[in-house]
Amino acid sequence: MTAELASIVDFIRYAASRFAAAGLTFGHSHDNAIDEAAHLVLATLHLPPDLPPAYGQGRLTAAERERVLALIERRIAERTPVAYLVGEAWFAGLKFKSDPRALVPRSPIAELIESGFTPWLDGRRVERALDLCTGSGCIGIAMAERNPDWRVDLADVSEEALALARENIAFQHVGDRVRALRSDLFAALAGERYDLIVSNPPYVTEQEYAAMPPEYGHEPRLGLTAGDDGLDIALRILDEAADHLTEDGLLIVEVGESERALVELLPEVPFVWIEFKVGPMGVFALERRDLVEHAKAIRAAARARRR
Repeated sequence: MTAELASIVDFIRYAASRFAAAGLTFGHSHDNAIDEAAHLVLATLHLPPDLPPAYGQGRLTAAERERVLALIERRIAERTPVAYLVGEAWFAGLKFKSDPRALVPRSPIAELIESGFTPWLDGRRVERALDLCTGSGCIGIAMAERNPDWRVDLADVSEEALALARENIAFQHVGDRVRALRSDLFAALAGERYDLIVSNPPYVTEQEYAAMPPEYGHEPRLGLTAGDDGLDIALRILDEAADHLTEDGLLIVEVGESERALVELLPEVPFVWIEFKVGPMGVFALERRDLVEHAKAIRAAARARRR
């Protein structure tokens, strides 16, 4: 059957059909079989994702056919995310190296980066920014790439993730403005202050993790789970962030489906839930002054689960 396949478009169509028939889960940068298939085929052929349509009729060599077909079969049999199979993912318009040392780059925060964080940073001066729980480094590196005058720190507790982040720093040529630091949240950042702290921390509940499709089992669990309500890490960030923000500093954190639990736990805190093009995505913005004003309630909630 595959002998009839010849062009790039043929292989994308074939892969999409196979993926849909196999009932694969799409949640790592793509939400459908066609985009996932295009990522696999084009990356394997070392072609850009915005390849002009005229090139779609280009024919694959025998060696290229073999490589593409092998990865299609692995995607189905192993349920490995495409980004890990081809070693790359796109985030905020940039290509990043991707492998099982860190989660596949994905977050609605990419939309904020591409829009310049408007209106949240309108009128603010940002000199230093922190990407907390950085994983592959995609958020912090994309911030630095979009804002050449920012100095950005990437922090993560996982040395494996930081090794990948450092590779991405070199890959994007931002080593003069971006550094990667090993830190359990703010533990190794004593004395450091930032105008902007952005974090996509673990926020999957234990119940949710147990029910996740096999694709997510290829990612480090450390980067996904955060207790029974998904808030173990987010509450620690809220408790400690004020000490690392400048006077007019801003905190932006993604908590996904744990948004409801956070609002119920801290109803008095004035979280601003950001609206994206597709709607709300569980990302809040909070001023340093609000963190200070509600520090007592935040600290009580954070410490209650450490007992």
